Amino acid sequence: MGQEMLVNGFCKVDKDGGPRTNGKICKNPVGLSRISMSDTHGEDSPYFAGWKAYDQDPYDAVKNPSGVIQMGLAENQVSFDLLEEQLFAQGKSSNWGSGISNFRETALFQDYHGLQDFRQAMAAFMEDIRGGRVKFDPDRIVLTAGATAANELLTFSLADPGEAFLVPTPYYPGFDRDIRWRTGVKIVPVHCESSNNFTITREALENAYREAEDMSITVKGILITNPSNPLGITIQKSVLEEILDFAVEKNIHLISDEIYSGSVFQEPEFTSVAEVLSSRDYQGCERVHIVYSLSKDLGLPGFRVGALYSYNNRVVETCRRMSSFSLVSSQTQSLLASMLSNSKFRKSYIETNRKRLKERYEIFVNGIKKAGIGCLKGNAGLFCWINLSPLLKTQTREGEIDLWNSILHEAKLNVSPGSSCHCSDPGWFRVCFANMSHQTLKLALNRIQAFVEKQKLKHPSP
Repeated sequence: MGQEMLVNGFCKVDKDGGPRTNGKICKNPVGLSRISMSDTHGEDSPYFAGWKAYDQDPYDAVKNPSGVIQMGLAENQVSFDLLEEQLFAQGKSSNWGSGISNFRETALFQDYHGLQDFRQAMAAFMEDIRGGRVKFDPDRIVLTAGATAANELLTFSLADPGEAFLVPTPYYPGFDRDIRWRTGVKIVPVHCESSNNFTITREALENAYREAEDMSITVKGILITNPSNPLGITIQKSVLEEILDFAVEKNIHLISDEIYSGSVFQEPEFTSVAEVLSSRDYQGCERVHIVYSLSKDLGLPGFRVGALYSYNNRVVETCRRMSSFSLVSSQTQSLLASMLSNSKFRKSYIETNRKRLKERYEIFVNGIKKAGIGCLKGNAGLFCWINLSPLLKTQTREGEIDLWNSILHEAKLNVSPGSSCHCSDPGWFRVCFANMSHQTLKLALNRIQAFVEKQKLKHPSP
């Protein structure tokens, strides 16, 4: 146990749970919960460490032009003006300023089912994103405070502590927190490789399932992200079919996290697992659950609006009861219900947002090409999966982390190393391009190009 000192008159406790006062071990240490002592949150990952480095030295064009540029945050700011314009127009026509009845109704509403108008608007938005090819029942939508809460509620509902989900790699680093930390559920990685563009295969699923069996771990489901975070690609319909067939064969659940479904900006077209179920007349649908959020496609992470959609009645009932711990404010629901009930706005926003994301993606890819950097060809999301393996001193995780440290502290760019996403192949990085202005992106690309040139001079090819 490391030395601990008295802080503001209280005994400070280190990670290992060893409390000390004035450098002396407390005679009667107070016990803490499993969650308090758990290291499964993942906060020590480079993914989160990069955020901390940015917070300590954030780039600002005027106040701190040499600061760290945040390229590790998947945030959509390219269409924020459309939201501001719509919300402003909405606010001017709102009767909140002159009428008390609507304010009173919203302020006193506390039903954890959520506002019916908002759930209907959410269902319509999700349908529009999928081109009207599927329908969503508003009564099956469970509202949550973001997709984080939705994934955790589903985990609590589908699995017990010690059981596991199969999760294809590379995957969103936050899943280590969302799925494991408070639930006690495990993640068994499904290892996908760069040799086939990280495609999820039946062989990889079987290998992961056998690995769980060898460890005497019960697998309760598969969790996929479609479009993929961090890959920035959609999952092909044939692959979705195979994943669902696997889930049916093993009698396990399938969670499809589709929070980037409205951010598909070029071919191939997005296919939702809901479309696969529809083509099968919803056979076996009770094992399928969809997660969605307005944080990415609509660019509203601060509003904390997430949703889960399940075809299983008991799961809907259980998650709705548990959603009492992660409600969306009625004021937020009312505001967004008005905006998303406008079908003209929904369709215009989706079309314009996709166009702008495509433009950003092309600017970024063309910029890194000038630096001689390759990437996985993307068609969705707010990021690009780039290949910096030629710059590694050693083709190892350690070599990747060394390079990440150099990018962070020399180039002053916060990017996410592939190892933080549990990628098996060293040298891949997730880089976000939609959370900044055109000017900042141009500066970031200049920094990338300068960094690569510097690396080539320091370590010339033989």
